[in-house]
Amino acid sequence: MGAGDRDAALRFGISIVPATERLDRIRELVRTADGAALDLVGIQDHPYQRRFLDTWSLIPMLLAETKRIGFFTAVANLPLRPPAVMAKAAASLDVLSGGRFELGLGAGGFPDVVAGFGGPRRTPGESVEALEEAIDVIRLLWSDERSVSFDGKHYRLDGARPGPRPAHPIGIWVGAFKPRMLRLTGRKADGWLPSLGVLTRDELRAGNERIDAAAEKAGREPRSIRRILNLQGVIGEGPAPARSELPVGYLAGEPLAGPPDWWVDTLGGVRRRWLRHARVLARRHHARSSRAPGQRSRTPPPRLRLIARCTPGLTPSLVLRLGVGLAAVAGGVDARQPIEKGDELRELVVVIRTAQELADLPGMRL
Repeated sequence: MGAGDRDAALRFGISIVPATERLDRIRELVRTADGAALDLVGIQDHPYQRRFLDTWSLIPMLLAETKRIGFFTAVANLPLRPPAVMAKAAASLDVLSGGRFELGLGAGGFPDVVAGFGGPRRTPGESVEALEEAIDVIRLLWSDERSVSFDGKHYRLDGARPGPRPAHPIGIWVGAFKPRMLRLTGRKADGWLPSLGVLTRDELRAGNERIDAAAEKAGREPRSIRRILNLQGVIGEGPAPARSELPVGYLAGEPLAGPPDWWVDTLGGVRRRWLRHARVLARRHHARSSRAPGQRSRTPPPRLRLIARCTPGLTPSLVLRLGVGLAAVAGGVDARQPIEKGDELRELVVVIRTAQELADLPGMRL
């Protein structure tokens, strides 16, 4: 994925549960997403889960089998992954893939399980402290410095030699839900990676506002912090299963459900709500910029990525149909222009018709 693609306003992807018994299907889905119009693959990192493959071993294989799609950890388990080693691994994956890796990072959500697997047992406050230190350590080891040192409560470096340098500026996207973690995201992270279902829509809105406030307090532009929303659902014709019927690796809350055209329409609605938030940020930024006449802001435009967490019923043909539709949603409306529902619906009709026409092509089974 080139620099121009990475800076575009809206991107879509899929989130994979790294279940060992589903390896063949995982490879097929990811290759299909790579060939369709999707941009990202997120993979959970739960080293203590006996049913899961190791995420940091699975991603290199999938990178080697794809050409353009980006990958990220969703999210890397910090207590079981020393940040210095993780920085080295992330930079290496980015170099080997030509800049297709981002680092989703979390404080570790199951302290008892982490401790049982040999990791440190941390209080919630210590987990936030450790994550903040880890971000500093990782960035030091991605720097151009000849040697770096860091003396923290949880992590230390003493004359460590950075390298290799990442192929592109890797984003650190934090999985944050509580106020202190949200403030940390605003101060230091490159992106916020929440999940709809773990947080309600109102909580997501409040989290955005808390991150914006923390960023402004730290002297950062809130629009520079990418927002990545994890959506759980079933892409297909059948109804959503009950929460109790979902396999291991899925989130709290009831999943969304519908065929590809329903998802396109639904995510178009998410896009409209996001654009409203983006415009608020743009107005704030314009108000601040107007205090310094003659200076043009170099702040990038607001950015959002949507990741669909898919149940085992997802098929490559559905991924292809979804990718065709979402590609148009991503590029269909300029954030600077008023949103006209009729215009967006007309574009979606074209998208759906295009997906149906693909069924007539040799080798396509939609």
